[in-house]
Amino acid sequence: MEREPLIKRKSAISYKTEEETVLRGYNLSDLAEEGYTFCDALFMLFQGRIPTEAEEKMLEYEMGEFLEHSMSPSAAAAIATMGGRPQLPAAVAAGVMTFGGAHGPGAAHGYMLNKYLERARVEGKSLGEMGKILVDEYLDAGMPVMGLGQPQHIHGDPRAMPTHRKQKELEVDGVYLELQEAIEEAFNKRREAEGKKTIAVNMIGAGNTALAELGFSPNAAWGIGILCRGYSCACHAIENMKKGHAWMASTRERMIQMLDLSMIVYDGIPDRPVPSQEEREEYAQGELEKGEYKKWVL
Repeated sequence: MEREPLIKRKSAISYKTEEETVLRGYNLSDLAEEGYTFCDALFMLFQGRIPTEAEEKMLEYEMGEFLEHSMSPSAAAAIATMGGRPQLPAAVAAGVMTFGGAHGPGAAHGYMLNKYLERARVEGKSLGEMGKILVDEYLDAGMPVMGLGQPQHIHGDPRAMPTHRKQKELEVDGVYLELQEAIEEAFNKRREAEGKKTIAVNMIGAGNTALAELGFSPNAAWGIGILCRGYSCACHAIENMKKGHAWMASTRERMIQMLDLSMIVYDGIPDRPVPSQEEREEYAQGELEKGEYKKWVL
């Protein structure tokens, strides 16, 4: 029977037939048979090209070190979600959905670098000059400079500086790393001048810079970071499912659980009697007049 689809969907990424799956023109099975790796395939997926060996090694390095970060918002969300015992994909999805403005803001950092690289070109300024301009504009506006500082690694993210060094070692450094290092230098010179302690680059500042240098767009870089951490979220969720107690409030565990009642510290309105319906109107009017409720409004 001959038939035609009602809607044809166009895609420049891939297609498949009954016999093969083709990614950017390459048969995926042939790529695997020839020894191309998962990281190679990511270059083909997002950029449509086979990477150089140095580029593939840099991406592998970056993904390996970003894979796991122990207790972080993404891991905590995956564990908490699995406490209700949904299907595993729900816990993984909950984990990666925590990526945003504070936890792994990869795309935003990438767009920031792109904006000031373009300004340097248009305004005829060096990247050292533009790094200082970026820092001054952000701090003067009361905005945080993305890519610096990590609340758990108070002496500097142990993954970050090695990433900068690996870029140089593999000779995949360029304008992105030059600008990022200029930002770090200008930021800490200003803090020292203000009598504040210096703050080191974090994994967004280092890792996302490396991905940008490899040719990945801000959103592609963000997607790769989310993908890496998704494996970690799955592992933490599975561990909770296999070794933990549902609800995460069991008093039989050696460590106090996430939802244990002892974790609750209430600092709200003191206990009070519920007014009867006959007293309700007068009671409500009294609360409005006193206005004390306003300090509890969210």
